Amino acid sequence: MQVQTGYLYHIKDEFFDKINDKGSMINHENGRTRPTYFTIKDKDILWFIPLSSKVSKYKPIIEQKIQKYGSCKSIMIREIVNRETAILLQNAFPTLEKYIDHPHIINGAPVKVSDNIKSEILDNFNSLLALKKQGTNLFFPDIDAIKEKMLEELKEGCKK
Repeated sequence: MQVQTGYLYHIKDEFFDKINDKGSMINHENGRTRPTYFTIKDKDILWFIPLSSKVSKYKPIIEQKIQKYGSCKSIMIREIVNRETAILLQNAFPTLEKYIDHPHIINGAPVKVSDNIKSEILDNFNSLLALKKQGTNLFFPDIDAIKEKMLEELKEGCKK
């Protein structure tokens, strides 16, 4: 599978069983595969950013953050595939290609977000990573522990 930044994918349950991280979102609800993830390819590691249709839940949270801090980079609301969608950068996590279940498909084609939204997500994500390096962690999952597990898996895979 050719994984590319800016496309949407779904992830296997196996990943969540492996990492066992309480800060990660659940993968299935009411028998549906969810959520859909915006993907960032960073060498062998992929970063998955969950998307949510529960926009009304996140609008007040964004407003509170803007009032308190002057901006909000951890949650964005943008139109993706003709629907208002919450982009939950605060719930991002690293993973490996082997944990991708399938690309998100509409009308027989993989879904890619617009270049403008992709750039904005990448800018905000890089800002959150920079803040984390400076000691301000806005990520809910333990991204360092998860990344370590993923890198260890890569090393083990190379030894075989």
